[in-house]
Amino acid sequence: MRITKVYTRTGDAGKTRLAGGQQVWKDSLRVEAYGTIDELNAVVGVVRVMNADAQSVNPAASQLEEELLWVQNKLFDVGSILATAPGQTFKNMPQIAAQDVTRLEKLIDRCQKDLQPLKEFILPGGGKVSGFLHQARTVCRRAERLCVALSKVEPVDPLIIKFVNRLSDTLFVLARWVAKTQGEPEFLWERNAVKKTE
Repeated sequence: MRITKVYTRTGDAGKTRLAGGQQVWKDSLRVEAYGTIDELNAVVGVVRVMNADAQSVNPAASQLEEELLWVQNKLFDVGSILATAPGQTFKNMPQIAAQDVTRLEKLIDRCQKDLQPLKEFILPGGGKVSGFLHQARTVCRRAERLCVALSKVEPVDPLIIKFVNRLSDTLFVLARWVAKTQGEPEFLWERNAVKKTE
């Protein structure tokens, strides 16, 4: 697909077209779902930018780059599928397969080997890379909720929901793994934390 013009004026009245030509409102659940997948992809892109400087000195950073590049491409696949009108197909249409979910599970298992079991919840933040991975995780959870909501009213490939669910788990584990391998801080939730007095 070649994009030759950025603005078309066709969406000025609040509607957009799905792949296949079906016109829908821009606030429809389907548009919300693939729009949030796009938002997630942008956050993952920010993680890659933050991680770029560490790649020359840290092999773990290079591993992270490789995995996140794959994730971004898969998110484009997910977005393309969700942006396609139900029942429509086109040549070379992207797909999400069971092996994509398996790849995420294997990545989680590899990273978990380097981590201590959690005894408390983690406060999102810490270092730049892990902090943005936590943000990506929360956007991913929102995307998952929207995909589930959409599936109640229109057909959604169950593998998409499974992939997005596993991806949010992956992003959480990657945030912890980055903190460990790149020396970033990790802060645990302190129950009933009280303000320290001077």
